[in-house]
Order: sequence, then C-alpha cells, then structure tokens
Amino acid sequence: MSAPAPPWLTVDRAVVSIALVYPMRGPAGMFGPTCELCAQLAVEEINAGGGVLGREVRLVPVDGGGAPPAEVAAQVEALVSVGAVQGVTGWHISSVRQALAPRVAHRVPYVYTALYEGGERTEGVYLTSETPDAQLWPAMRLLAGEQGVRRWFVVGNDYVWPRRTARAAQRYALRGGGRVVGQAFLPLETHDFDDVLRRIERSAADAVVMLLVGADAVRFNRAFARAAMDQRCLRLSTLMDENMLLASGAGATRRLYSTAGFFAGLVTQENLDFHGEFARRFGVEAPPLGSLGESCYEGVMLLAALIGQARTLDVRAIETAADTVAYHGPRGRLQLRRRHVRQRIYLAEADGLDFTVLAQI
Repeated sequence: MSAPAPPWLTVDRAVVSIALVYPMRGPAGMFGPTCELCAQLAVEEINAGGGVLGREVRLVPVDGGGAPPAEVAAQVEALVSVGAVQGVTGWHISSVRQALAPRVAHRVPYVYTALYEGGERTEGVYLTSETPDAQLWPAMRLLAGEQGVRRWFVVGNDYVWPRRTARAAQRYALRGGGRVVGQAFLPLETHDFDDVLRRIERSAADAVVMLLVGADAVRFNRAFARAAMDQRCLRLSTLMDENMLLASGAGATRRLYSTAGFFAGLVTQENLDFHGEFARRFGVEAPPLGSLGESCYEGVMLLAALIGQARTLDVRAIETAADTVAYHGPRGRLQLRRRHVRQRIYLAEADGLDFTVLAQI
C-alpha cells in the first residue's frame, strides 16, 4: 500500500494555498525564521477578515536556499502542476526567481519580495521590494554629499543581483562625482575575505558597497572590523537587516549604512502596529524584525490584494487588474505600478545592534 500524500498535496477547493519560497538553509537561512513568521502573520490577518475569495489562505513552505535554483523551481512547478498551490511568494535570491518565473508565472500569480537588480518584466510576476535606481543611487548620492565619498569599492556574491547592481553602482558613482575603484565577486558561503580586504586597502576606497547575502555579509563585517578597515572607509549595504547586525556583533557594525524600504526602528503608526501584532502573536523571544523577513508579510498581502481585486485566480484577469491594486501594511499604503510596488526608501546607520534611520531618500 502506498503512503498517503502529504497534507499540502491534497487539493482542497475551500483553501487558497500559497507556496512560500524562503531560505531555510544556506547563507540567507539566518533570516528564514522571520520570513516564515511574517508571512504567517499576514495569513492570519487575511483569514480573520474572511480569507481570499471567501476561502481560507494556507502557506506551503518551500526551502528556497538549500538547493540549486533549478531544483527549487522544479519543486514549486510540481506543486503548481498538481493544483497544490494557487500562488507563489517569498524572499529568495534572484537566481531562484529567474529559474522559477518562466515555469510558474503564466499559471499562478507570483509575488517576489526580495530587493533585486531591476528589469523583471515576466507577465504574472509582481515585485514588492527595492531596486537600485530607487534604493542604491539616492543612498550613494547622499553619502557622497555628506560624507565626501568619491572612491567606491564593490564587494558582492557572484550571481546576477550583485553583478548587475555593481554595474549600476559604477554609473551612480560617476553621476555623483566619484568612481568605482575596484570590485570583487565571491561565491556564496565565502569564509576567507583576506584578499578582498587587501585589495580594498590598496585601492584607497572611501566606501564599500556591500552586495553580500546573509552569513557572507556577517563574516565580511567581522573580518572588516578585525582588519580595522572601519576606521578608514564606511560600508553601504542594500541587503542588511537587524538579524544580520545581531549576528555580526556590535563591534563589527561601526560606520555601516543600510538602505531599505523598512527598518524595525521606523517610528510610524503602521510600524508600531505591526510590531505590536508580531509580539502579541509570537512573543518576545521571536527573531528580530527586519526588512527581509517583513517583505514576506508584504508578499502575502499583495498576493491576496491581487486575487481579491480580480475576484478570480485566473492569471490573465489578475494581470488586467494589477495596476489598480493597493494595500496597507507596515510600509504604509502601497500602490502597484507596472508590476512593481512604489514605496518610501530610507537610509539608516548601524548603532551597535540596531539601525538609526537618518533620512527618507
């Protein structure tokens, strides 16, 4: 007798099941728990309000960080093919998105929540997070003006997001009266940064643009501080949240800046309400809130808003109605335009294990 199918493979017409693709392992695994909890909070709020199309929403977790992108995409495609999920969302790196989008986006709505390099135009893919033109360029411009940064060095992991963002950084540096004096791309799960640090020192860079993921960024922060590089140049990251600060340690975050659409320390009513609900539901021992995990809350909320506005799960109808979709969340009221969410972006500076928001940029 064959074993019974897992519960999430059982097609239940009374449920809208969403594949939540987020990192359970790998360099980004450190903020995976926050991704899961934030998505779960969104689902509970949606279900308390009657669900989607009068149906309960349910999450189907998929590890987006522990296997090659093609394997992750094949797993999600299998869920779509058997009718086990009617939508896809989550935080995962761009290599996974590029493998996943062609296989599922024409069949179910796909909301991608990670900051990324820009340029995604696949029909059926909707994006909630930051792109370099709205995130990196204003931050570089501000630091060039206020901190006198002219010489930038780019350090990133070796895949599509860091490489394309590095090309944008070169344009932005020139636009701001400076230049990129060097760059290095390292495999995911790099542990040894000695050579890169020597190159940064020889370049006489004023600042490092960090395009490193999760644990790689944490190890780089620690190595940077051990080499006393934080005394000679600042760091600017577009992927740095409170979980990564905590893992880096207070001694490794001096002169570290981050730019994002959400920080845990933002003093807004929406953010205060979100913190209250998160603490009420998951307790004070829950992992710290940050932009990366919080983005999964945004992803679930946008997916529900897309389906609710179209009043159907049909991807063509959802696409037709997409530009009329707006929703409320911790980042305020957000509107979808050309498949991208438009939002406020902030620059923050690390203060030990927390971020102090300096400006909206």
